[in-house]
Amino acid sequence: MSEPRGSEATTPLPVLDKPTETGDPPEIPGTATGTGTGEVHRFWSARRVPAAIVAALLFVVAGAFLYDVAAVRAGRAALAWRRELATQLAERPLDDTWVLVGAGVAAALGLWLILLAVTPGLRAVLPMRRIHPDVRAGLHRDAVALVLRDRAMEVAGVQSVRVRAHRRRADVRALSHFRDLDAVHADLDTVLTEAIRGLGLVRPPHLSVHVRRPGKKG
Repeated sequence: MSEPRGSEATTPLPVLDKPTETGDPPEIPGTATGTGTGEVHRFWSARRVPAAIVAALLFVVAGAFLYDVAAVRAGRAALAWRRELATQLAERPLDDTWVLVGAGVAAALGLWLILLAVTPGLRAVLPMRRIHPDVRAGLHRDAVALVLRDRAMEVAGVQSVRVRAHRRRADVRALSHFRDLDAVHADLDTVLTEAIRGLGLVRPPHLSVHVRRPGKKG
């Protein structure tokens, strides 16, 4: 995913040079090492679901109180639930079990909202190195796992692969139906390490590779 920033005019995309006869990889103009410029942080979540839940609850509670207050101002009797609530708040001691439970629930909800406000979220999106200052890019962990699985299947001797990509680690479990397991493991390490480097992630996940023979049928 990408997130344009700023109101400047769109700049043309860089043109990749053709590989040289020596087999060197193409270079991207404007980057000497391909590491990008500027500090890149995680993407922040919009928190739409928690915000919608809190807004709906506040709307219902505030609407009920406003309706009852307006009814009392118009000369009607207060609703039974508000009279009961006022009575309970006035008569129950602070060390009452239900008062302590209600306070604990309110404190837990408050801490949860504070945690949502100060943490970025979007843990499934891994930030990529910034090449252009006006563009932020990220790669979903499922896409990382898919790329690694496809590259692993190209290794000779690999029958099937299961990849799980996390923020800090990429777990690769492969089944090899021929070739020596150590040779397959070494090839997977080389190929997948190069694949992770080519993804351009700010914090490349640590690679963990496990290779075994498929189980016997029957």
